[in-house]
Amino acid sequence: MDWDATSAFTPIGLTLRGRPVHRIVRTLGDAAYVLLKDWPFDDGEEYITAVKACVDAISGQIAAEQFRDAFLRAADEAGITALTVVEEPAPERRPDASRRACSDRYR
Repeated sequence: MDWDATSAFTPIGLTLRGRPVHRIVRTLGDAAYVLLKDWPFDDGEEYITAVKACVDAISGQIAAEQFRDAFLRAADEAGITALTVVEEPAPERRPDASRRACSDRYR
């Protein structure tokens, strides 16, 4: 079982009612916890599908991204705001050029 699988699992930011209000789901373990502990109700069709998909992803029967799709549908069904968390790489800095420009300015 791979509770902390992160490969090909794009993080999801959630806005939930109650505490905690905001959660970022990065792993299958995070998702399982949110589904079982923080979800507002447990009787929706998409919710049940997401729980089953989570178990399947943890046991390696489906890819984490397949689970992610089911999780997003369940969030939509529950009225939970879900945002994709995109981490952009920092822009490449050229320290020599910036130092040179600063040095030239004050000479």
